[in-house]
Amino acid sequence: MAKEALTSFSFDLSMPNRDRKGMIVDNAGFNAPNSSKSTFKQEADKITIDCQPAINKGDSTSVFIQYEGIPSDGLIISKNKYGHRTFFADNWPNRGHHWLPCKDDPSDKASVDFIVTAPDHYQVVSNGILVEETNLTNAKKRTHWQEDVPIASKVMVIGVADFAVNLAGMINNCIPVYSWVYPEDRDKGFYDYAQAIEIIPFFIKNVGPYGYKKLANVQSKTTFGGLENANTIFYHENSIDGSRTSETLLAHEIAHQWFGNMATEKSFAHLWLSEGFASYMTVLYMENTHGADTARSMLEDARQQVVAFAQTSDRPVIDDTKDYMELLNANTYQKGSWILHMLRRQLGDSIFWKSIRNYYAAYAGKNADSKDLQHIFEKVSGKDLSNFFQQWLYSPGIPKLGISWTYLSAEKKISITIKQMQKNLFSFPLELQLKNKPSTINISKQEETFVIPVQEKPAQLVLDPNTSLLFTSTVSEKK
Repeated sequence: MAKEALTSFSFDLSMPNRDRKGMIVDNAGFNAPNSSKSTFKQEADKITIDCQPAINKGDSTSVFIQYEGIPSDGLIISKNKYGHRTFFADNWPNRGHHWLPCKDDPSDKASVDFIVTAPDHYQVVSNGILVEETNLTNAKKRTHWQEDVPIASKVMVIGVADFAVNLAGMINNCIPVYSWVYPEDRDKGFYDYAQAIEIIPFFIKNVGPYGYKKLANVQSKTTFGGLENANTIFYHENSIDGSRTSETLLAHEIAHQWFGNMATEKSFAHLWLSEGFASYMTVLYMENTHGADTARSMLEDARQQVVAFAQTSDRPVIDDTKDYMELLNANTYQKGSWILHMLRRQLGDSIFWKSIRNYYAAYAGKNADSKDLQHIFEKVSGKDLSNFFQQWLYSPGIPKLGISWTYLSAEKKISITIKQMQKNLFSFPLELQLKNKPSTINISKQEETFVIPVQEKPAQLVLDPNTSLLFTSTVSEKK
């Protein structure tokens, strides 16, 4: 449906390059391919179609584009590790237009049908539900998948290969969960990927309803560790070992079905709403499944990755770079995860989870940005979180603290001086552990001194005992 009156419109579609890889449009227009040719133009990796007559606001129409070529990217045509020919879409972030006419932007969502004709020994997997599989003449097969939930091009997908397919189980008696693996990995793959049926209920219970009609976990040739295609997740081909060592990978990609796929960022600048969410939801799932120590270890490891990244980058989490591959960094994943963790610690579990559920309920099937998330958290908590979001999302770096302390024996107190060594100041609560007595001090200045009563001199000053703050520090005792 047209959102405004149109005299022309365009799709992203890659043109042939010097290697002659790319798409050439033979014909494009309205209604059906056998109608008279319409005026179209292909240039600058776009195809533009003139509307004759103009399309009015609110009108709907059908468009056809006939094209051919060899994809330079986006559709990975190769052989798998067993030497068999495979075809796997790999659209993220905006590589879909190398083989598929589309609006290659996360803010544009559409329902999609993929109808694939291929040699009949291949099986085809795609978004949505299977509505047709028909054997044709000349040893060909027609496969039709239909996705009626609008999705972004980054998570539209087809996979064509020789597969072994297994129904791992049903969630709530209505959501089938499948495993699609190379036949050579059948036993190990079915066992490993079946772990998905243990993961999905956690997100349904804590976040909201699953938004699609099935979930397929697919062994593939994706160039990433995992690719969260809507309800048809692709995992790297070595993700299977028969020992379920990919549990966190499965949890991360499954979490994306809620965050990134159903509730989608308005632009890649806000990618942390996808990757940071999936990263922290994985921590929360692992905490629920394996205990607090596992979650703490994951957070501490993530913190070290953020610290290392901050030493070489002055980019904020909300990053308007046009090189979207550069966003695959510790800011987007680990720092985004930590931002959610700090919100949870500072607001409490009840407010945190209610905010998450409200955010998902408001933006499932839609697009959101960080301001939208902030508004939800502020409404639920009743607090002004503008400074929190500003310093952690829009400002670079993290607190880098220089801490010195001394024991005042006559007064039975310790004096703690804290300096913020980074360029931009942060405001945050810092937890301390003095013997068995916890204490929290609120930091907001470049240098502050705090005096805290103690019964006796502590053996050491323990910072952040509950793993609640993203920071780095040096600590020294003044004698």
